[in-house]
Amino acid sequence: MEKREVAEVLKAPAPHMVGDGFRVHNFFPSGYEIDMNPFFLMDYGSKIEFSARKNPRGVGVHPHRGFETVTIAYHGAVAHHDSAGNSGVIYPGDVQWMTAASGVLHKEYHEAEYSLKGGPFQMVQLWVNLPAKDKMSKPKYQGIKQTDMPVFNLPDDGGKIEVIAGNYKTISGAANTFTPIDVYNARLRKDGKAEFIFPKENNTGFMIIEGSVIVNGQENAKADSFIYFKNEGDLITIEAEEDSVILVLSALPIDEPIHQYGPFLMNTEAEIHQAIADYNQGKFGYLEE
Repeated sequence: MEKREVAEVLKAPAPHMVGDGFRVHNFFPSGYEIDMNPFFLMDYGSKIEFSARKNPRGVGVHPHRGFETVTIAYHGAVAHHDSAGNSGVIYPGDVQWMTAASGVLHKEYHEAEYSLKGGPFQMVQLWVNLPAKDKMSKPKYQGIKQTDMPVFNLPDDGGKIEVIAGNYKTISGAANTFTPIDVYNARLRKDGKAEFIFPKENNTGFMIIEGSVIVNGQENAKADSFIYFKNEGDLITIEAEEDSVILVLSALPIDEPIHQYGPFLMNTEAEIHQAIADYNQGKFGYLEE
């Protein structure tokens, strides 16, 4: 095995608000010009305290086509509704995996009880591109509870790997994906160690959600930073300097052109124009504000 070297440890870019409920740091594509294809976008909502409020904060009805949104909860609770008839609430440790594909309208709000109490809030949202052959497939929704996630327990009581998607050693993940994608929550105790083996062709990055880790025995990365790896070598080791949570992302790139316009992610400009026309003609369905 050859170690996969760290290209850069990236600090969180300046935050901005998405709606009035999500304060996020966009690591890519706008924060840093890094290639995480098929992960097109990553908004990291670092931990923040929201005050109690009767009317839940959030993002109103908006469309998507051509990709998947994956929301991973660490603190707080988010409610989801979409025009395909899906709804759900994710709590700390849970994941919402929405396949927009041919097109949906959706809205995301702080869950009502959480909103009434307020408290810490921390999330990650990913946009995962779909291959051309699947972009116009039927929308779907996967609500994955933490209690339903397959787990690999690390040796020496070092922690655990929750396999959201893909495979870790002998464990297969909970989510169904269209292309080879690995998404894990690595929850390491102090001094806990884990190793990861990914094909060098995969684009790979680790988001440090909590704690501090040593990568490959030499590189330090602390909470709210993103470790971006080179496409060289296949073995990554991490050791936790304190109790830590690491979001692990690795996937085979989709070798197709990308055209993005707002909430649409397609292969050609013509497909973008079609998406806008279909949305304006009400073909994404209806969803009440």
